[in-house]
Amino acid sequence: MPFRPPGSAGWRSALRRATFLGLALALISSASPALAEKPAEARKFFQQQSTEHAPLPAHNPSKHFGAPQFPRPSMQAAPAEECDPARFTGNTGAALVDEIKSAGTDCINTLFSLSGADARGAFREEQMITVANAYRDNAVDYPGDNSTSTAQLVLFLRAGYYVQYGDPGSVGEYGPELEAAVQGALDTFFGNAESGTVSDENGEVLAESVTLIDSSAENGRYLDVVERLLTAYDSSYDQYWWMVNAVNNTYTVLFRGHQFPDFVDAVHADPGVLDTLHAFASQHLDLLGTDNSFLTANAGRELARFTQDEALRAKTRPMLTDLLGKSDLTGPTAPLWVGIAEVANTHDGENCAEYGTCDLPQRLVDAVLTVEHSCGPSISILAQQLSADELSATCTSLTGQDAFFHEQVQTGGQPVADDHNDTIEVVVFDSSDDYRTYAGAIYGIDTNNGGMYLEGDPAQPDNQARFIAHEAEWQPSFEIWNLNHEYTHYLDGRFTMHGDFAAATSTPTVWWIEGIGEHISYAYRGQPYPEAVEEAGKQTYRLSELWDTTYDNADTTRTYRWGYLAVRYMFERHPAELGTVLGYYRTGDWAGAREFLTGTIGTSYDEDWSNWLAECAAGACSTP
Repeated sequence: MPFRPPGSAGWRSALRRATFLGLALALISSASPALAEKPAEARKFFQQQSTEHAPLPAHNPSKHFGAPQFPRPSMQAAPAEECDPARFTGNTGAALVDEIKSAGTDCINTLFSLSGADARGAFREEQMITVANAYRDNAVDYPGDNSTSTAQLVLFLRAGYYVQYGDPGSVGEYGPELEAAVQGALDTFFGNAESGTVSDENGEVLAESVTLIDSSAENGRYLDVVERLLTAYDSSYDQYWWMVNAVNNTYTVLFRGHQFPDFVDAVHADPGVLDTLHAFASQHLDLLGTDNSFLTANAGRELARFTQDEALRAKTRPMLTDLLGKSDLTGPTAPLWVGIAEVANTHDGENCAEYGTCDLPQRLVDAVLTVEHSCGPSISILAQQLSADELSATCTSLTGQDAFFHEQVQTGGQPVADDHNDTIEVVVFDSSDDYRTYAGAIYGIDTNNGGMYLEGDPAQPDNQARFIAHEAEWQPSFEIWNLNHEYTHYLDGRFTMHGDFAAATSTPTVWWIEGIGEHISYAYRGQPYPEAVEEAGKQTYRLSELWDTTYDNADTTRTYRWGYLAVRYMFERHPAELGTVLGYYRTGDWAGAREFLTGTIGTSYDEDWSNWLAECAAGACSTP
């Protein structure tokens, strides 16, 4: 899924592709909030493109450029529970509340994707008021765990705000009656001393309730809750995954609170939250370099974000200077230093000399990306730490892929018209943590992904294409994560897809863009793709549905695994027709390709596709 940085100046080239790690491991951005690691409870990832306030998606804060850093989730995503929306759309009042409380949180989690009549049936204002009042009544005697199904009520309300924001025409408007009901519920919950119980059983409910503050746009009203949680945190929290998330979710309340006048007014009236953030970062420097490093780094980032408010700069700047002096741009304290520098330069850049953060991207490149290597006339490597053997292996893998790609895709070795991206710069960070710490500040990208290809404008002769990656430190031997997938994006953009990323995605082309990335990566390396084979057996999508895949309507499974299956099917069963599609793509005739796929082919291959999927699942796809 792509992320579009807000603006493109100098070396901040426009994004072409970004690869999520939902296929094996999701890496969370230094600029994007998400879930902490919990092996059995990882959730799907969504991307919120707008910087305008929008409620956060299921069990997972949205991904925003410049937002606080969150930890890495599980290496394996839990499957979504089957959940019939009729349980909620067909009930009202006490019956609705009973259905919500009897459902698992995984079931409620699926409601974030409701639309149309189902969205209205579940989340119209009277339904939300009913649930908010139930949450209030439940919170009176909240026991400090989810034995009374409090989390389900909170998550339902979050889902309602999320869906209503995206589809207000279906859901209808929300007004002051719901606002009052939610305020009453949150007041009651946070007023119950049991909400502060330090345990995972309470932490889940607490974390969702903190996020509901933001979903309901009550950020200014609950600044005291933010301060309370940050002040209460100590090492006893660290053994409880949900409690750490609850504390970390306060940073989302702060990050997005700046969009609301009442929040700004509340901070002006009592700027104590700035002291709380400074104290948290100062008192928890020991977390830097540990699994919970993000807690301290986020305190610095959110303190720095207040420099956007001129009235608060006099108070904020000395605190930031103090924290910068206690940290460094390299080493274990780098997440704090870089986080503060990046955000302060964004909002108070004219005073970078006071912070000592001027020329930040170049300073970081000079300090961190110290290895330079050429693989030949078209590929250069800029790395944090690669040995001579690792550089040689990387070059061999990349240069060998060229011929394989051209043979598979039948490019004739000719780039598309007006493409000057005749060289690629491969940037490799030493670990996923280093990628999260530095890549956003250097290249202006979101790092909630497994790598990113920046195509820029290929029509400009001085454009520099690059992709940014990192070593997979969790693997038993040396590997640059998604190396061949990202390099395929470069080759595809230069030899198959005319124009820049915006042009290439002006119609639904994601089935090909990510499908060919996966197909080439696995086939070139001679590796099977068992996760895709498993999906084939589920027969989830008709081929005609996959022509409509976009980054906005698909999860990682549909984007990558089903993209792979669609591309592999076309190569194996309909290479001539695939050649026709690519002919349109190479000339930038996106409408022509779309008409051929949805009109000429349409549903005519669906039956054969189903048969092919069955064969694939039975073993035909076990080899590349």
